[in-house]
Amino acid sequence: MYTAKIVRNHTEAASIVTAFSQDGLSKENIYVFAYDKKESKQLTDATNSGEIGLKEQGLSGTVSNVFKKRGDELRAKLHSLGLGESEAAEYEEQLDRGLIVVVATDQHTEQRSTADSNDDSAL
Repeated sequence: MYTAKIVRNHTEAASIVTAFSQDGLSKENIYVFAYDKKESKQLTDATNSGEIGLKEQGLSGTVSNVFKKRGDELRAKLHSLGLGESEAAEYEEQLDRGLIVVVATDQHTEQRSTADSNDDSAL
């Protein structure tokens, strides 16, 4: 299960990460997305939140992201957290508009990599 929030700036993103953490979620299971890679990295570092990598996406997903356009990469990363394809696309559109998406999940890593591609979990 996951929860996603759309925010406008770094301050709001940090507040959401703190709120998720106070709700008992580990910061390793909270992910902050921005369309710009540098901004995403800065947000992840500043909030000490999780990074999506080999653990979440598996080897093939991680390697294939190297060759994808940014929008495709973001959708793949969101999908690896349990979002359905259509939801991942909707959030990617918000990221493309300059907004920030914060996703918290309580799923175990093994469940993420085998998530059903048609799963449309509620926000």
